[in-house]
Amino acid sequence: MGGPGCGKGTQCKNMATKYGFCHVGLGQLLRQRLKGARSGAGRSVTSCCRSSWCPQWTGPQCHQFDCSTETMVRRVLHWGQVEHWADDSELAICQRLDTHYTLCEPVLTFYQQKTLLQNILAEEAPETIFAKHCCH
Repeated sequence: MGGPGCGKGTQCKNMATKYGFCHVGLGQLLRQRLKGARSGAGRSVTSCCRSSWCPQWTGPQCHQFDCSTETMVRRVLHWGQVEHWADDSELAICQRLDTHYTLCEPVLTFYQQKTLLQNILAEEAPETIFAKHCCH
């Protein structure tokens, strides 16, 4: 888990490469669905993206990629420029972060109380984070 730009997608791609998994990011799927979306389903997806609501599945242990709001905003703005994502303005990112914190707080509290929450400090370069946490 983690806010947009915390590095969870990057680390998933790194694990997929290392272990031969297939990685498909939810954001990538939603953006593909939105291209030229004129159907009712496309409008629903657009509405969910704009309201920043996105369901998250969590397994028996929860890994939280933890970094500052400033870092996440900077990273998402960068990727938005690289990938030409129109939905990644600074205001939209901040709204997504607010929603993320509101929706995820109860989940994080649950896992923390059960001592199943692992915080991964995600301020460093992706390669450094991967080397520290995925060395097997």
